[in-house]
Amino acid sequence: MIDHAFLGIDFGTSGARAMVIDDAGEVLAQGRYAFNGEQSGPLWRTALFELISQIPFTLRNALRAISVNGTSATVLLCDATGEPLSAPLLYNDARARTEAEALAQMAPRDHVAATPTSGLAKLMWLSSQPGFDAAACCMHQADWLGFLLHGKLGVSDYHNALKSGGDPETLDYPAWIKTLPFAALLPRIVEPGSVIGTLSSRTAHHFSLPRDCVVRAGTTDSIAAFLAAGSGKPGEAVSSLGSTLVLKLLSERRVDSARHGIYSHRFGKLWLTGGASNSGGAVLRSFFNDAELQNLSLRIDPQQPSGLDYYPLLQPGERFPVSDPVYPPRLAPRPVDDARFLHGLLEGIARIEAQGYRLLQELGATPLVSVRSAGGGARNPAFSAIRARLLGVPLQIACHEEAAYGSALLARDGSLMLGRANE
Repeated sequence: MIDHAFLGIDFGTSGARAMVIDDAGEVLAQGRYAFNGEQSGPLWRTALFELISQIPFTLRNALRAISVNGTSATVLLCDATGEPLSAPLLYNDARARTEAEALAQMAPRDHVAATPTSGLAKLMWLSSQPGFDAAACCMHQADWLGFLLHGKLGVSDYHNALKSGGDPETLDYPAWIKTLPFAALLPRIVEPGSVIGTLSSRTAHHFSLPRDCVVRAGTTDSIAAFLAAGSGKPGEAVSSLGSTLVLKLLSERRVDSARHGIYSHRFGKLWLTGGASNSGGAVLRSFFNDAELQNLSLRIDPQQPSGLDYYPLLQPGERFPVSDPVYPPRLAPRPVDDARFLHGLLEGIARIEAQGYRLLQELGATPLVSVRSAGGGARNPAFSAIRARLLGVPLQIACHEEAAYGSALLARDGSLMLGRANE
């Protein structure tokens, strides 16, 4: 008999996932919903409620808290009842270039909100579109999904609010943002894990959930993945080795550098700093399938340098550790031996990872002490050995790779910093 269960829900780029855990962090149930290329408010609502429906009835009765994460800087306009007035503008939507330039004239130098993909630039773009007068709130993806559960309009966490200009230290917006004519539509900011409210009576009744089950403020998908990995001390980092390479280092000092593609999220009294490179597994798969990658990796001696100086990119343009929209790929010369070519590619990605962590430390972040690895690349022994050689710190496998697990921990603990996930 389960007395206490906690639900974490992850909305990513390709679909949504749910995970239920108990007090000890054991996974009790999981659910999935694929987007199949579509993204819309109605689809998100369907996915959210379908995931809850997938939870066994006996576990639903034991749910004590729910937390939802979403993709950073994905926003939509809502009316006073919370109904969407616009199609969502996704995390990578860069149509607000003109608006970002206007914001850059008002914002402090290199401000994260003065970029075309920021939530604030998107809201500024939306403010010039037909029907904007009916808008009551601009909500991030995680905010709106939480609203569907608790019914309180216009509440966000300081992670999702960062790219909309929210100050994670004051839990407010700076004066230069408050002067903007649409500033009243920005959500109120709370700490991730804060109790926003209990489930609405309608939601609780429809899904046979406890009326006293609370909904906690969520976070972004990448930070939920960091939580799931199990790192929690200064100097510990997580490398996500998926289609792209994402680095996050827990630091006692905040590090921001727009020219390097670096910004920091508040993590309690610490800072989660890092960046995302365009290099990664997508480059490898443009040359080799999974079977080829596995077989060729067996022929690599990871302790010996390949002798190749690659910067693996699919096309020109890099975000971190170099922020340059026309940065060129370096993939030549290509050896006749495919194993040596793969060796060079893996080594090139590992050098980018090492360069990224080195740059974070040069800019003042806490020195790197260990790296947990998540994603498909973490399961390649040759790649892991090359990375260990270049990083010079211990490598560990992430405790859990699913961001939904990180949100479940947030639902359980009510804080990003309690450290119970690492016990």
